[in-house]
Amino acid sequence: MPTLSDKKAIVEEITEELKGSDGLYITNYKGMSVGDMADLRTEFRKGNVRYKVYKNTMIKRAMEAIGGYDELYPFLNEQNGFAFVEEEFAAPAKALKQYIKDHNKPEFKAALIDGDFYGEKQLDTLAAMKSKSEVIGDIVGLLLAPVSNVVSALQAQGETVAGAVKTIAEKGEE
Repeated sequence: MPTLSDKKAIVEEITEELKGSDGLYITNYKGMSVGDMADLRTEFRKGNVRYKVYKNTMIKRAMEAIGGYDELYPFLNEQNGFAFVEEEFAAPAKALKQYIKDHNKPEFKAALIDGDFYGEKQLDTLAAMKSKSEVIGDIVGLLLAPVSNVVSALQAQGETVAGAVKTIAEKGEE
């Protein structure tokens, strides 16, 4: 039986896991064997996801210490496994989706990604999410698009400002 100092150490470990993560998935692993859990962890590791089992009371204490996890409290019952994710938000969802398809377990309960709550019916939505780096790349591409239009307009019209304005105006009319 863990002592009080052991429990405090576990809560501190969980607190550090939560602070170092951008998201948390909760699954119910009821009915899974040790081998099943090892296989699931292997799938998670491929996506750089840490999957751990903690007592619900311990993880709730860590969540309360940090704050912002209130929506997950109702799911802290039964036998839970917790997937801690950084940046690649879809990685755990993709791994879970495939594993559930092949083995019909574990049960996806909920997730909290960058402060946004996702319920049990939103696993497909999570699997379709882009990573932070993909979203940043899309934004940079959108920001650079107008600049590239100006550059191409300058080159197309003999590099005169009047020609560039004319080309940009014509593109705007399309």
